[in-house]
Amino acid sequence: MEMPAPNASIVAGKDRIVARLRAVLPQDAVISDPAETRAYECDALAAYRCAPLAAVLPRSTEEVAATLKVCHEMGVPVVPRGAGTSLAGGALPTADCVILGTARLTEVIETDLDSRIIRVGAGRTNLAVTGAVEEHGFFYAPDPSSQLACAISGNIAMNSGGAHCLKYGVTTNNLLGVTMVLMDGTVTEIGGAHLDAGGLDLLGLICGSEGQLGVVTEATLRILRKPEGARPVLIGYDSNEVAGACVSDIIKAGVLPVAIEFMDRPIIRATEEYAHAGYPDCEALLIVEVEGSPAEIDEQLEIILEIARRHDPVELRQSASTDESARIWLGRKSAFGAMGQMGDYMCLDGTIPVSQLPFVLRRIGELSEEFGLMVGNVFHAGDGNMHPLILYDANTPGQQDLCEALGAEILKLCVEAGGCLTGEHGVGIEKRDLMSYQYAPEDLEIQMAVKDVFDPGWLLNPAKVFPLDVSGARRMAAE
Repeated sequence: MEMPAPNASIVAGKDRIVARLRAVLPQDAVISDPAETRAYECDALAAYRCAPLAAVLPRSTEEVAATLKVCHEMGVPVVPRGAGTSLAGGALPTADCVILGTARLTEVIETDLDSRIIRVGAGRTNLAVTGAVEEHGFFYAPDPSSQLACAISGNIAMNSGGAHCLKYGVTTNNLLGVTMVLMDGTVTEIGGAHLDAGGLDLLGLICGSEGQLGVVTEATLRILRKPEGARPVLIGYDSNEVAGACVSDIIKAGVLPVAIEFMDRPIIRATEEYAHAGYPDCEALLIVEVEGSPAEIDEQLEIILEIARRHDPVELRQSASTDESARIWLGRKSAFGAMGQMGDYMCLDGTIPVSQLPFVLRRIGELSEEFGLMVGNVFHAGDGNMHPLILYDANTPGQQDLCEALGAEILKLCVEAGGCLTGEHGVGIEKRDLMSYQYAPEDLEIQMAVKDVFDPGWLLNPAKVFPLDVSGARRMAAE
C-alpha cells in the first residue's frame, strides 16, 4: 500500500522540531531516539512499518494543545495514536510525522451514577472504564475484542463496536461529549453530559473520523446498569449458509439478543486446538446470548431455540451455569490468538445486511478457493459485521500481495451485497484505495471538504481514509 514520500525539509529539521517540542513539554514527554521511536513504527496492521520523526506522550489537554500548536506552526504532520490496536493501519506513521499518543491520559475525571455518565481521559482503556464503575453495578457497553488494551480515543476514532453492539450499539451510541484539540491548538468542547446537544450533530461527525479532524483528549460516556442475568446458547450447523439463514430468521422474529456470534470450521478447529472449549465438529457455530430477568431470558431463548431447531442443528447446547457460559464463550474470545498460531493473517471488517449472510458466506468460500488462501470467518453476525481472517505466509514472496487482492475482492463483495467497507476497524490505509469503489467522486469531495474546515493544512493523520489519487492535490495545495 503506497504511502507518500516524506517531506525532506521536515526530516532534515528534526533537531529543531524536537527542540521546539521539548521547550513546551516535560522532557520525558518527547521521544526522538530512533531506537525508541521504533516502538511506534506500526499498529496492529503490522505488515506495514515506518518509524516516525518523533513521538509525544502528553499528560493533559494543555500539553496536547501545545504539541499541536508547535507542529501546526512548523508544518509537521501529526498522527494521533491510542493504544496502537488498529487493524486498518489507522495509526501508521510517516517518516516526517510526530506520533501523538494518548496513553497517559487515563484519569477518571467525573462519575455521575444518577445521570449514568462517566468522563475519562481518552487514553483510558475500554475495559478500565467498566472497571471504574462496576463495583456500583454499572458497565460501559461497547466491547471490542481488544478491550483489555484498546484506548477510548481509538474507539472514538474508529467508532468501535464489539460482540454486544447488537443490543447496545457502537461507540457513537454511547458517546455523549468530547474535549477535542484542533490542529492549530484550539481546544473545543463538543456535546456534554446530556442526551443531545443543540445545533449540528458535530459529535456524530467526530466519532468515526479516524483522527482526521482533531485529537480527542477527554470523553463523556454513557454507562448502564448491569443486567440481572445473561445466558448463551451454542448452536452447530453443517453449513455456513444454514447458520446464516438461522441468524437472519432470529433477527426477523423481532428478538433482540445481546450478541449473535458466528464461527466457521477453520475457526472452530483452531480454537479447539488452542483453547479446548469443547466445541462440536461441524461447519458453523453460533453463540446467541440473551439477558434480563430469568423470565425474560427464558422467553427469548424459547423463541431462539424454536428457530434454531427449524434449521436442523447438529448441536444445540444451552448454558445452565456460569462455568458453562464461560466455556461457550471461551473459543470465541480466543479466536484471534488461535488463528495467530496457525500463521500470518489479515483481519477484514466489511458489513452486510443480515439477509445477505448466506450468499456472502458462500461467495467468500468460492473466493478462498480461487485465490488458494484459507479464510476463517468469525464475526458479529447479528449486525452483519464480517471479520474474515485470511491466512497467508509473509515469508513467501507474493503471498502478501495475494492476500491483499483477496481482501479487496471480499470487501467489494460486501459493498455489492448492500453493505459497506468497514463496521468498526475503520478505513485507515487498509481500505483507503477502495473508498472510490463505495463512494462517487462527489461523495468523497464532500468528505474532504469537511476535513478542509477542521484541518485546512491537511496535517492530521496523513495518507489515511481518502485515496491518494483524489487527496494528493489537496495535500500539496495545503503545503
